[in-house]
Amino acid sequence: MTAGLTGYATPTDVDTYGAYTIRRDPADPRPLYRFTGRITADGSSGYRAEPGRYHIYSGWFCPWAQRITLQIALNALEDLVSVSYVDNSRDARGWAFRETYGPDPVNGFTLLRDAYEATEPGFDGHVSVPTLWDRETRQVVSNDFITLGIDLATRFGEWSNDAGTYPEHLRAEITELDSWIGPAVNRGVHQAAHDKTVRATLLDAFARLDGRLADARYLVGRQLTEADVRLWVSLVRYRGRTRDLDRLPPLSDYPNLWAYARHLYQLPAFQATTDFTTFSEVAAVLPGWDTALGR
Repeated sequence: MTAGLTGYATPTDVDTYGAYTIRRDPADPRPLYRFTGRITADGSSGYRAEPGRYHIYSGWFCPWAQRITLQIALNALEDLVSVSYVDNSRDARGWAFRETYGPDPVNGFTLLRDAYEATEPGFDGHVSVPTLWDRETRQVVSNDFITLGIDLATRFGEWSNDAGTYPEHLRAEITELDSWIGPAVNRGVHQAAHDKTVRATLLDAFARLDGRLADARYLVGRQLTEADVRLWVSLVRYRGRTRDLDRLPPLSDYPNLWAYARHLYQLPAFQATTDFTTFSEVAAVLPGWDTALGR
């Protein structure tokens, strides 16, 4: 399945290898995202926050991975935490490194699965992006995108720009928002075109958010936070296929939500971490993302 260092995986081949599936034993108590290590400022977790130690395996197509690359960009961590990208397609072997985005610059792996195998020989779980790799211990630390985003936003204060994307006084409100935005929007955008119940819940959430943003620039407080990062990566992927257009209203039907989404896109970190071509058909991209705003 793999070649040598700085090599590439062979092309995606579902006919030969089969489609990627997540095989889970119902009796297995381990979480879907099995690696849950935490970065700490003092190293008490075994993973100290320090420049150059960590690498993120990401995917341009993935909203969960974009949460992480956004936190890196927003907190000016690009020179501290390196990032590379897997190819946009996969077969049963999982995500792979191909010519599209270059080889794995850290280990020379050709399959992301190799990183998981190096950490847990015989690994039989979900191979996902984002994945945090530790150069020092040479193993996967985390593929839990929620805690990983929080750690990047809070544990590198000595070197970051103090963007404050997860301030302590707003954490409870961020968690409360995520309790309904997560199910309704983050997961709903991927199912709404095919499920009437999911679609109704999603559009109700859009209406609720549109009202919330009528007189607010951001979701909580007066600053950009993790709550905005979590929501935005799903808004930008809404209606990503032309066959969805006749089933789902455009985001512009919700004027405050649409203005909010455009405002965030026009911030450098959001543009730099977004590639529409990796998750939306050209004809399905709502025009106007670059339109000047009055917010």
